[in-house]
Parts: sequence; C-alpha cells; structure tokens
Amino acid sequence: MTQDLTQQWLTEIQSLKQQMITLQRDRDAAWESAEKWRKLYNTEAEQRRTDTQLSQQAIASLKAELRKLQGFGIETLTDTTAATAIQQQIEQLQSLEEFKTRLIAVLKERDRLLQALKTEQENHAQTRNSLTTALGDAIDSWARDRGDSEQVTKETNDDSDTQEHRELEI
Repeated sequence: MTQDLTQQWLTEIQSLKQQMITLQRDRDAAWESAEKWRKLYNTEAEQRRTDTQLSQQAIASLKAELRKLQGFGIETLTDTTAATAIQQQIEQLQSLEEFKTRLIAVLKERDRLLQALKTEQENHAQTRNSLTTALGDAIDSWARDRGDSEQVTKETNDDSDTQEHRELEI
C-alpha cells in the first residue's frame, strides 16, 4: 500500500514537472512573440516619426516657397535702382495691349529662367553623385592597394621568420 501511494505521488510529481516544463515553454514562446511584436511596433513608430518629420519639413519648405512666390514683386527687390527702372518701364506702357504683351514676355522669360535653374540643379545633383561615386571608387581602390601591400609585407615577414627559424635549427 505504501509503495502504491509512493508510486502515485511520484507519478503525480512527474506529471506536474512535465506540465511546468510545458508552461515554461509556452511562456517563453509568448515572451518571444511579444518581443517580436514590440520590435515591429517600435520600428513602425520610428518610421512614422521620420515620415512625419519629413512631411513637416516639406510642408514648411512649400509654405516658404509659396510665400516667396506670392510676395514676389517690386518691393522685394533690394536694388532700388532696378526697382526704379522697372517702375519707369511700367509707367511707359500706354495701353492695356502693351501691358499684356510685356507681361507675357516677362512670364515667358521667368519660365525659361525657372527651367534653366531646374536643369542646372539636376546637373549639379548628377555631378555630385558622379563625384561621390568616383571618390568612393578611389577610396576602395586605395584600400585594396593598401591591403595588397600589407599582405605582401606580411608574407615577406613570414618568409623571413621561417628563414630565421631554419638558421636557428642549424
């Protein structure tokens, strides 16, 4: 009887140990899953913060550009001589047709200059990228050459160490 009771207790203890191991595995799996989701959430939150910051910068830039374009006029010119000359040209216009013709010419010139500026900016960006690539290639080449010369120096040192070891053996 005592032996049966002891066996029951041992079986019960073994069963409880197994349940405990299973529960610990489940707990560890849940912890890993929670950690994975926490990392994903943090990554997503960081991306959203970055996107928000970039959007705010873009909005601020566009607002500044809009203010600049809306406020562009004779009063924004800092050179008073140029402002005076423009004012005189406007006063010389006699009719509405002359004014329209002059306005169209000025707008066309503005569009041409904006296109030239855009082209120049694109060329500048392309040149910057080309120079950056060339600099990176030069640094890589230099590092390779330096690595090759260090390898040759190491091999030379290894050869001289081997020669010294042979001389010591003799």
